[in-house]
Amino acid sequence: MTADQTGGTVVTGRANRLVTTGCLTVLAALITVLGVAVGWLWYRHWDDGKVNSDRRDEAYASIQQRVRAETDDTARALGESRATDADTLTGVIRRHSQAPLITYDASRREFTATVERFAQYEEKALLGGGPVRVTRCFVVTYAHGEGRAWTSRFSERDDSVCLPGAEIEGLAGLTRKRIANLYPEDLTEAGVRKALDPTGDVRGVVREVDTVTVSVVLSAADATTSQCYRFTRPLNGSPDSTTAVPASSC
Repeated sequence: MTADQTGGTVVTGRANRLVTTGCLTVLAALITVLGVAVGWLWYRHWDDGKVNSDRRDEAYASIQQRVRAETDDTARALGESRATDADTLTGVIRRHSQAPLITYDASRREFTATVERFAQYEEKALLGGGPVRVTRCFVVTYAHGEGRAWTSRFSERDDSVCLPGAEIEGLAGLTRKRIANLYPEDLTEAGVRKALDPTGDVRGVVREVDTVTVSVVLSAADATTSQCYRFTRPLNGSPDSTTAVPASSC
């Protein structure tokens, strides 16, 4: 082997080692960068989950506080009304809670209202995010014993418990709209029955000087849950002022 050949071999070997070392260095750098990126993504996912969990808990707590305040205000209003008939007291509960389903147990002198409440929080996410709605279902009981003030209590239930009430609320809105859009001359029992078929079971139409009151039983899809509603339509005012209020019975 000549000197040139020997020198070339040495140079080539050194070059190969340099290339290999360089490749390993680059590879190590890439692995480091990748590891840092993966670690950051994992941390960001963990942190986002923790933040979202805290925000969800805060939203839930705000719903609880709202329902507690509403039930206290409603119980106070029931006492201040000094009313004794079930229909008037049902109206008081409706005004303060907007509950679509309100039942009355005469033997216990208790009203039970089903309400659904929601709150929103901003979801934190690497990609996307945005507002998230949290919904909760509650059953509220208002009781009045002999010589005692009104008391209230509420408990959270599965969302399915509020489903019939939501369906009836939708039917009440549709029924109110149909009654509001009737011509005054069609506000008879026959005319109302025709307009509401098959939305609700019309139980009575009372025509007075300035108003027409329609009593309708609205039923949920489960066929076991129903609620009497009274719709009051002004004859001289705007049809849009037609009101819908739950009643204890039709």
